[in-house]
Amino acid sequence: MAFIVEARNICKRFGKVEALDNVTLQLEENEILAVLGDNGAGKSTLIKILAGAVKKDSGEIFLEGKKIDIEDPMHAKNLGIEVVYQDLALINCLNVYQNLFLAREIQKKFGFIKVLDKKAMEKQSNEKLAELGVSIKNIRAWVSKLSGGQRQSIAVAKAASFGKKIVILDEPTAALGVKESRHVLEIVKKLKAQGASIIIITHNMEHAFTVADRFFVLRLGRKVGIKEKLETNIDEIVKMITSGAIVQNNI
Repeated sequence: MAFIVEARNICKRFGKVEALDNVTLQLEENEILAVLGDNGAGKSTLIKILAGAVKKDSGEIFLEGKKIDIEDPMHAKNLGIEVVYQDLALINCLNVYQNLFLAREIQKKFGFIKVLDKKAMEKQSNEKLAELGVSIKNIRAWVSKLSGGQRQSIAVAKAASFGKKIVILDEPTAALGVKESRHVLEIVKKLKAQGASIIIITHNMEHAFTVADRFFVLRLGRKVGIKEKLETNIDEIVKMITSGAIVQNNI
């Protein structure tokens, strides 16, 4: 089996707290992997290690079979790993296309100097949002004026635009209503259809079963197990999360 990213035997401590204990995660190419667990299970620490925001104490990370050391978030981005955190990292006083190209602005030459190519950024923003089925009437609208679902869609679109290999989504539907959550999940499915490999963290089991191909369960910093969607159900996954037990069944 070919893994686009593999984190082997990852350990991380914060003082006396053991956040991750010998955890191995494998993401297959063009799959959606749901990382599940209660608060304190180690989910956020694991994805922050993959995103270069937290340094592992020990273990190895492989990208497309090649061992790598992720130095910082920008290094992770350059490797093609993009993360959408719960706080979205959008700037309210900037408009939609400015947020999409934040820190990656398109420039053009104007004599001896370089200036922002606003038309190119607007055009590419409209194209990317259209590909994902995101409806924003005015690409120049301030992000502060948009709904929670629209803001989340923009954050996902931004990650999709630059995440050449892997997109990691941290609780993408946590603050959304039913309709907006459904739309964001459809965007996640479209990302996969376009070839993305996706890790999604969520506490919502229904949402996990709507989009994920496999389920990776953590409990108290340790890996409980992995289940394919066709071999499990919500009840078993919940039991794995709450008790650390893997139910033997005939699904």
